[in-house]
Amino acid sequence: MIEAPLTHKFIETNDIRLHVVEAGSPDGQLLIFLHGFPEFWYSWRHQIDFCVEAGYRVIILYKLGYNFSYKPVRISSFSLGDLARDVVGLIDACGQKKASIVAHDWGGMVAWQLAMSFAERIEKLVIMNVPHPKVMLRHLKTNPQQRRRSRYVFLFQLPFLPEWRMRKDSWDYATRALTKTSRPGTFSDADLARYRESWAQPRALTGMINWYRAGVRHRPKLDRQHNISLPILMIWGTQDRFLGKEMAMDSMAFCTNGRLEMLDMAGHWLQHEEPEKVNRLIRAFLA
Repeated sequence: MIEAPLTHKFIETNDIRLHVVEAGSPDGQLLIFLHGFPEFWYSWRHQIDFCVEAGYRVIILYKLGYNFSYKPVRISSFSLGDLARDVVGLIDACGQKKASIVAHDWGGMVAWQLAMSFAERIEKLVIMNVPHPKVMLRHLKTNPQQRRRSRYVFLFQLPFLPEWRMRKDSWDYATRALTKTSRPGTFSDADLARYRESWAQPRALTGMINWYRAGVRHRPKLDRQHNISLPILMIWGTQDRFLGKEMAMDSMAFCTNGRLEMLDMAGHWLQHEEPEKVNRLIRAFLA
């Protein structure tokens, strides 16, 4: 149960309207959380009180296309460069020059892009269970096991069919993507009801899947990007069914000031499965 008062509001940035959830003191250090697929602000429910008690101003962004945030029609609007600029615009809208970022899954991809393109606006980064984009691309090309794990990404490139499959049988495919790849009991029936409500918002499902479509069709150019000197903590649940742990170790080669923490009892949904460990690691790193 979340005890900190939550404020739901909209922020205008880069000519779009994004829904955010805010908690904590307005005078606290800005800490932005970026969720992944197929989640929403509720992804961070175990971290909110912990970070508020530590004195942070917590902002959880409903990413572009999700729930009540702006849902562009063009797939190119979901390119990582544009998505990173949206986060910078959010920092500006909060009246700050810098923020620390905690990110998971696709939110982590945006965090990597922030580190490569807008390092001067970022204090520290915590990235969970998503590798550096170059590492991801290399493993998709050369690692047959990772290609098998990522085959759903190619399914998501099709028009209409992924949306139909996700909605079918009262969101059975979508809910099983959470419950069958996590520790038993991680997501309760009440949790899943909230997820279904979020997925059912008008045009939200297509917006969510368009992240994958843009990730294949509008990849950022990475050839000129150099090592990242920002302080980065990478937390990785080794039981991840979607992403191999070898990619976490490979990603550290791009971080001159990085640290990797492996959680052997957690999988892809590590902030749900091991919240106490994740919280302790976040707090120690940010402090």
